[in-house]
Amino acid sequence: MDKDQEFVEMIVKALVDNPDKVIVDRKVDELGVLLTLSVDPSDMGKIIGKEGRTAKAIRTLLRVLGARNNARVNLKIAEPGGGTYTPDEINHELPSTTAAPVTQTSSNSDSVTLNDDTSHRDSMPSENPTSIL
Repeated sequence: MDKDQEFVEMIVKALVDNPDKVIVDRKVDELGVLLTLSVDPSDMGKIIGKEGRTAKAIRTLLRVLGARNNARVNLKIAEPGGGTYTPDEINHELPSTTAAPVTQTSSNSDSVTLNDDTSHRDSMPSENPTSIL
């Protein structure tokens, strides 16, 4: 087993609850080394981390290790369903729906209209809300 592969296994096994299910595949091609990491589905959150920070940190350490050995090392995290997460997917997942913009019907009215033609009437305090702060 190569140093980069051992390194990833050591770090990941220390982070997860199921270290026996950690598998690191290593492939070398003209672009460099590709490590594919598979873990138990219940451990995915620990490997990816909040906003992808843990995965990014592991990739940064691999980049340093690769630079010391004149190699480019990339890490893919295998999704439990068979896909993989790339750095862009981890950091830039967007919600599938967004709220409809709200427009005020008149300057003296406290009713608002949503773009989907649903009207709601909310009572607003008579004083300026910014004066409360």
